[in-house]
Formats: sequence, structure tokens, C-alpha cells
Amino acid sequence: MALGPDARLPGGGATVRELLASGQRSFSFEFFPPKDDAGSAQLWRSLRELEALQPTFVSVTYGAGGSTRDRTVGITRRIARETSMTPMAHLTCVGHSRAELRSVVGAYADAGIRNVLALRGDPPGGPGTPWTASPGGLRYASELVALVRSLGDFSVGVAAFPEGHREAASLDDDVAVLRGKQDAGAEFAITDMFFRAADYLRLLDRAERAGVRIPVLPGIMPITNLRQIQRMAELSGREVPAEVVARVSRSEDPAAVRAAGVEVASEMCEALLDGGAPGLHFYTLNRSKATREIYANLRLAVRSA
Repeated sequence: MALGPDARLPGGGATVRELLASGQRSFSFEFFPPKDDAGSAQLWRSLRELEALQPTFVSVTYGAGGSTRDRTVGITRRIARETSMTPMAHLTCVGHSRAELRSVVGAYADAGIRNVLALRGDPPGGPGTPWTASPGGLRYASELVALVRSLGDFSVGVAAFPEGHREAASLDDDVAVLRGKQDAGAEFAITDMFFRAADYLRLLDRAERAGVRIPVLPGIMPITNLRQIQRMAELSGREVPAEVVARVSRSEDPAAVRAAGVEVASEMCEALLDGGAPGLHFYTLNRSKATREIYANLRLAVRSA
């Protein structure tokens, strides 16, 4: 059982659709545009370290309201041109009219980027506040999927939520939204972070019953700083499970917390792959060490199987 594809297309030429269709396990990483030169140096150091693992693709996030638009385009273009990795750029509805969204997609196309993760994005007022579309903009991720697909041969992914989106009336309504994004042209999905393999596997069951046939990649956030991850979970309208908090907080030593977090993530990743996940997508926070450690742990588990 291999975590990365044995054969892959270099640079920006491949689509995630093609890579996932190969049948190989997908192994991918997510980064965000840095704010300064020091952050940029850290990002590119992590990219180069993780490039050695031959990821299926890497993604670059898009700031609220398009605040990182130019940096997202620039980083994604550089990945396509200067590395062996296949890049994917994020795009959100927030703060953009349809015309502006078409312009962003055009900038991606000009940069040779063929893969887009289409997201509605958080409400302009922040997580938990009412959602309002921008003037002349879009209301739903499914509309953004359809727009991107109409503008060229893009491979478009979307978000999925193992514990349900915070605005969903129920888990069934949540997975119906995922089905709607598939019907609009989405070709794969990546989940929000979660910490129990069972939550992801239950999502797959709901998705199958709803007629969702696209691959759903689990999003993995290693706990290297518990308070930071708890805050991120809170913004998503959920909590880090109590049993996970108890396990990683047995010691107040930051190194021990980090080691426990890597161990928990490694065990969950193994359970996900054994349970039929088509691969793993790591939220790296622009660091490579925890991801590389988990990858090494998984390879040991695979070789001993």
C-alpha cells in the first residue's frame, strides 16, 4: 500500500482529476501565503523538504475576501514552474463579484494552473455570523464550481465536513450540499480537519447513500500546539474531542504534547487508509517536520503489514 503515486506528471501540467483517477493513494499538502520575507523563506524551505516525498499535489490557500489573491497566484505559479509538484489554488466567493471571480480564474489560467479548490468561504463578518453575498457575487460553493468549470478545462475540488458544516441543519442536509457540488461539476473533495477516523468513515457512508461518487480526501491537522488547534476548531464550530485532548495534554512539556499529537495523527491516518480513504491531505501550517514524521510512521506501518 503506497502513500504516493509511483508515477506522476511533473509541475502544473497534471490535473488532480487525472492523478486521483490513477488509482494510487493520494498524498498531498496545504500551505498558506506568508506575510513577510521570513515567512516566505519558511514556506519554501518546507516546500522543498516535502517535495522529496513526491506528493500527488500541493494546495495554496486564498485569504478572506481575496486578501492574498496576488500572493496565492504568485506562489502557485512558482510551484508549477520551479518544482516537480502539481499545484492547486484555492478560490472563495467572499468579497468578489462574478466578474472579479472570472478575472481571478483567468489569472490562474495564465499562470498555467489547472486545479482549483472552490469554496464559499467564511461569512464576511467572521465564522458564525450570517452569510451575505457580495454585490453581483455568488451565494454557494456549487455556483463557484459551475463558474470555474465553465471557464476552461479546470479540475475543481470542494470542501466536505466529517462533523457537518456549522451552518448545516443536519448531517443529511450537509451531505446533500456536497452532492449538489458534485452535480455542479466538482471532481473531488477535501475534508475540514477532524480527529476521529470514525467521523470521516461515517461521512463516507452518508455520502454514498446520497449518491456522492467523487473521491473524498481526509484533511489531517497534526496537533503540535493544542491551544492553537482548539482555537481553530472553535472557529469551525466544533471542539477537539475530549479523549484526544486528554491524550495530548498528559504533560505540560510542549515537546511531549507535540510528540503525542504526531502519534495520534499517525494512528488516525493508518485507520483512515485501512478504512478505504483514497489518500491523505495534510494541513501543514507551512511547517514540514510533523508531516514528515507522520509519513515516516505510516511507511513503517505499511512495510510491516
